[in-house]
This record gives sequence, C-alpha cells and structure tokens, in this order.
Amino acid sequence: MAQLVLFNKPYQVLSQFTDDLERSTLADFIDLPDIYAAGRLDYDSEGLMLLTDSGQLQAKISQPRYKLAKTYWVQVEGIAATEHVAKLREGVLLKDGIASIVTGRCINPPNVGERAPPIRQRKNVADSWLELVIDEGRNRQVRRMTASVGLPTLRLIRCAIGRWNLSGLEPGEYRATRLNPASL
Repeated sequence: MAQLVLFNKPYQVLSQFTDDLERSTLADFIDLPDIYAAGRLDYDSEGLMLLTDSGQLQAKISQPRYKLAKTYWVQVEGIAATEHVAKLREGVLLKDGIASIVTGRCINPPNVGERAPPIRQRKNVADSWLELVIDEGRNRQVRRMTASVGLPTLRLIRCAIGRWNLSGLEPGEYRATRLNPASL
C-alpha cells in the first residue's frame, strides 16, 4: 500500500520541499517522511496537489500518457461565455502546440474565500469564473489558454485530480490516506 497525501496548496507556495530563495515550500505545511510531489502547481496557483511515497503511483498521477483529468476553477478578467468554452474545447494554438480542454463551463464563483493577497480589481473591468478540465499539464497551460481567448487569468485553483478533490481541506491543510497503486 502506498501513502497518498492530498494537500490544498496556498497561493505563493512552491511545489517542492526546499528553496534557495527562502520562499514558502511544502515543508512549511507537510512534515511526513519520504513523500514526493506527483506533479506540480505553479507558485501563483492554488489548490489540490497529490504527494506520495510510491514511484508507481507518482507516475500514474503525473505522466501525460495516463491522461488523468485535472479540474480547475479559473477566475478570469472579462465576462466568460459559452463561446469562449467552445473555442477552448476546439483547441487553441500555443507556442508549444495546440491545447484543448476536455470539458468546461461558466460557473458562479466557487466558495473558496479570499486570497491573501487579494487579486487585483479594476473598476471598469468585470471578472467571471470558469471550470475547466484538462488531461495534460503543460507549463502554465490553463493561464495561456484563457489568455488566448481574451480572458486573462486572475486566479487559478485546481479543485480535483482524477477522483480526488479539495473537499474538506482548507488552504494549507493536508490529508493522508493509503492506496493500492494498481487500483488507479
């Protein structure tokens, strides 16, 4: 049995345990031996990270060939519409090739609380929320995709990876469980 840790990564925390620049890291929140991140989440993104002590489980979670779905709540500058979601589903051209979402929809703001520090607000520019599901994980992919359809990302929260989600985890909290890597 492998150990699996679900962690709700706060804003401006590195997805690693050490940092030469003394920024906040996973070690500030998780004190468990011999676990490693299964994938990354940008320093300026928030939400679900999975960590494990199993190389097999880490590979099944993070390697693109397994196409594990990742769900994001994305606060964007501008009013998101079904046309934006349709363009993202069709695929948009990024510098590293075509990228598309698996599914997406416009949503009401999720109950996630304020971010510290808060996102920038502009008096004359509205914002809205999308829920986007992707099955790959290129560098800053969701941010680049929303920008390509005219909706710059203001806040990005990964709320689920495969069957695991943020339910019951406040920012900075984690929950450890045991799992058979073959069951994934």
